[in-house]
Amino acid sequence: MLKQFKLPDVGEGLTEGEILQWLVAVGDTVTVNQPLCEVETAKAAVELPSPFAGTVTELLFEAGTMVDVGTPIITIDTSGGSVPAAAPAPEPAAGAPVAEAEPAAGLIGGSAPGGRTAVLVGYGPRTTEARRRPRRVDAPAAGGASPEAPLPGADYGSGGGTHPPLLATAPDAGTKPVRHGGLEVGRQAEAHALRGDAAASGGAAPGRGRLRPLAKPPVRKYAKDLGVDLAAVTGTGNGGVITRADVDAVASPEPGAVMAMNAPPGGGEQRIPIKGVRKHTAAAMVASAFTAPHVTEFLTVDVTRTMKLRTRLAQRPELAGVKVSPLLFVAKALLLAVRRHPMVNSSWDEAAQEIVVKDYVNLGIAAATPRGLVVPNIKDAGRLSLPELAGALADLTATAREGKTAPADMSGGTITITNVGVFGVDTGTPILNPGESAILAFGAVREMAWVHKGRVVPRQVTQLALSFDHRIVDGELGSRFLADIGALLHDPGAALAF
Repeated sequence: MLKQFKLPDVGEGLTEGEILQWLVAVGDTVTVNQPLCEVETAKAAVELPSPFAGTVTELLFEAGTMVDVGTPIITIDTSGGSVPAAAPAPEPAAGAPVAEAEPAAGLIGGSAPGGRTAVLVGYGPRTTEARRRPRRVDAPAAGGASPEAPLPGADYGSGGGTHPPLLATAPDAGTKPVRHGGLEVGRQAEAHALRGDAAASGGAAPGRGRLRPLAKPPVRKYAKDLGVDLAAVTGTGNGGVITRADVDAVASPEPGAVMAMNAPPGGGEQRIPIKGVRKHTAAAMVASAFTAPHVTEFLTVDVTRTMKLRTRLAQRPELAGVKVSPLLFVAKALLLAVRRHPMVNSSWDEAAQEIVVKDYVNLGIAAATPRGLVVPNIKDAGRLSLPELAGALADLTATAREGKTAPADMSGGTITITNVGVFGVDTGTPILNPGESAILAFGAVREMAWVHKGRVVPRQVTQLALSFDHRIVDGELGSRFLADIGALLHDPGAALAF
């Protein structure tokens, strides 16, 4: 029995997702809940577990393809048979059913109690009944992506194309092999064979769309900066991978002419598809900026005592192995200030015409990732001790940088901190995270001339900026809240009075 797994709605009414990489190959035996592929949604990259146990017979889309929710993406033989890994997926015999059945109850895409549809862990079941999406007229035929739908030309280290040998963590960061085992080598060989066939025929391989050249993300970025089309470059690296020297050879036949190629003759432009996290962030920021009336206030604070306290606490055994950063103290100061001013930790319910004051603090930390800005949050952060908060911050930032933040960790935030100081920036006017009433920007800590005890001396100084929703937080409340945070950072001992 052949069953096809459809791309599920992984939460919040999403309509499409990009297949970043396949974690299985044709011929692999899979078990229930084994990850099949990694998909990028509007919020994060998530792994889709298998609802079936059996043998993979077809991967219906290449990595790097945008797929509509409800479209089959993989075929699995659940009868217990096996398929050679390198062989193409067999055609079912005449009359043999290819099941597009809904997954079993409780599995992703399957039914849940109350006629709801189960989605990924962290989102919870949808409160709507399961419905089949109408088939697209240009749905790809089984066995490959449609030739009329070429893969996106821009590369963000998403693993798109006919092979996903590497996954970038940042444009200039190092890369690491994707977990494919023998699949990585097999796909590279297949890609080379297809590229050779395409070159001989003067076009792309049949049924494959446009093939992307083999090159690591830093080399792709370098080629884009020089305006070089990698399709016109012959790779001399191991396995035909395009190297930086190969790009230079095409961009600058004459020595010393590389810099002249930075600006293409007559000017040039680059088009970047707006999708995934960036698309979601853009829509959320526009909605926030033009829905909540923003007010921003600024405060410059002498944090010398806090920085000295940081040095002492970093040596304590209960904080061993945990990064004791200035952000930790800003987070703790904000949490203490929320206790005195709970109205700041609230949201505006337009439909009910109510202000919803939260008695818990899900502290959001804005994080820049290769896929865009995300704001994961620490659940019930106000109940954590300082060592627990330090550990939670470390885990949150590490997970975000790896692009592995779970969708559940990015929903339900109540107030946010954005640490612009890590980029050497003093301050800014942050935009509210949708659904929240306040966001605090924390600037760089610098040694500055400061009047201390009647004398001008060098002190550690930072700037804070608080943006708040003026429908909920008036000027007095916002000022008192910001002043309390500043007072705690100026004199950490004041926390005993809170």
